Amino acid sequence: MSPHTIDAWESEIVEFKEAGNDDKTDKIGSYFSALANEANLRGLERAWLIFGVNNKTRSVVGSNYRLDSERLQSTKMQIADSTEPSITFRNIYELQLSQGRVVLFEVPSAPLGMPIAWKGHYYARAGESLTHLGLDKLDNIRQQTMIEDWSAQIILDGTFDHLDTDALQKARESFAQKYANRFSSEEVMGWPMKTFLDRAKLTQDGRITRTTILLLGKPESAYLLSPHPGQITWKLEGPERAYEHFGLPFFLNTTSVYRRIRNIQVRILPDDQLFAVEVSKYDQRIVLEALHNCIAHQDYSRNGRIIVTEQPDCLYFENEGRFFEGLPEDYIIGNKTPRRYRNPFLAQAMTELNMIDTMGYGIHSIHVAQARRFFPMPDFDLSESNAVKLRIHGKIVDPAYSRMLIQKTNLPLDQILALDRVQKRLPLSDDMIKRLRRLGLIEGRKPHLHVSATVAKVTASKADYIKTRAQDDDYYCKLITDYLKKFNKASRGEIDKLLLDKLSSVLDNEQKKKKIANLLTKLRRSGKIQNKGSKKAPQWKIAE
Repeated sequence: MSPHTIDAWESEIVEFKEAGNDDKTDKIGSYFSALANEANLRGLERAWLIFGVNNKTRSVVGSNYRLDSERLQSTKMQIADSTEPSITFRNIYELQLSQGRVVLFEVPSAPLGMPIAWKGHYYARAGESLTHLGLDKLDNIRQQTMIEDWSAQIILDGTFDHLDTDALQKARESFAQKYANRFSSEEVMGWPMKTFLDRAKLTQDGRITRTTILLLGKPESAYLLSPHPGQITWKLEGPERAYEHFGLPFFLNTTSVYRRIRNIQVRILPDDQLFAVEVSKYDQRIVLEALHNCIAHQDYSRNGRIIVTEQPDCLYFENEGRFFEGLPEDYIIGNKTPRRYRNPFLAQAMTELNMIDTMGYGIHSIHVAQARRFFPMPDFDLSESNAVKLRIHGKIVDPAYSRMLIQKTNLPLDQILALDRVQKRLPLSDDMIKRLRRLGLIEGRKPHLHVSATVAKVTASKADYIKTRAQDDDYYCKLITDYLKKFNKASRGEIDKLLLDKLSSVLDNEQKKKKIANLLTKLRRSGKIQNKGSKKAPQWKIAE
């Protein structure tokens, strides 16, 4: 890296810092916001934050910022956690030069129409100085897609009376939960309607938009979106056939769609009595992530409904409009952040309401969640020119694949994706075949490859069986009720402590906690226990 190369960069989209090991993430986040916004305003794809270069002399001096590679890469997650909408560094590079170590953070441009905030504040650059994003620049970014963004259009006849009371209440609660570190729940609940809706990016200066109606509108307010039907349709196909239409408000009714799906417990590897795992056929987070992605990326100008089709062994999610930027495989690993969104106003509002956790990472999170449940990877069908179809599997394709994921919990996602292609008899590159064969993960000769039966063979001892087998739900429920009868009450933490080490060791910690949550819900719905505390700090007691 020569002084000439360094001097050639524009200061507004490049920040040089010497950066020691104690540089604060909060300061880095501010620069991330500023650089992303400035790159957007200049029509560039990226900006750079560079550590190890003296800002005044433009000379390499070296940096000891996060010398451990794993800790350095963890900066991505820290940035994603506090940016709005949630994006992070595209890549982090380390250069070992003769003058010292240089770290280059590649900052993606803010998407069209969506300025990037760090902890609620929008930043920009004034020459080499960090400053707040002025109203002129803020408006320039936000107006980039207003003319063509269906979801941003104002409904002239729309009023607050067109909004559903329950949806508004839930929206406030979700917003308060997202920003619990900035606002108290009482403060959010006390805001005037206009203040809340503007802050949640649902309205424009108190004026009702199509996004407002789509997410929070009363069912009878759907005519304001005409000719768009404002509808999600669930269909059941197979030996039994049924259907149901779900209208507004989408913010509440995506959960209603999920509840309509028949979600039984699936016993993985039922023929192996010494090693069986029970999981739900479909994970709620996966279903809602897929459905929310349909809502966020639907081409509403085509006036079509979103369709969820339930078949005996899978779910299909269909929405109007081709894949907007790139291809699904670009997003699976989680490194790509889209520069453009079809409905940026709607997508930002959904982010504020926690409907979309990490914009650009939805596809990645669905794949990771399916892998943790030992299920096949999702499949995308883009064969129709103006539609996207996603299939979520609810049945094991090859038991050897699931055994492999159960035993090898540290497999990287690219290898899991490759094993999934093997079990589905899809082609693989020669390089990947060599890698999998070298690791002993596959057997057979091309094109007749299969997941290794030798590695996947279960050899659990009796002691292993006791640790991995799952007890009946009634057993765990009785432990909870016995505990409450003896000690009168219990917090969620106390119940976790009671059950975590008793649940099957095949489940990871997150899966165990979800299992406990399901048990508590089951007991509450059956009228056996009740929560005398709050949603955030429950106090469980035997129902009176």
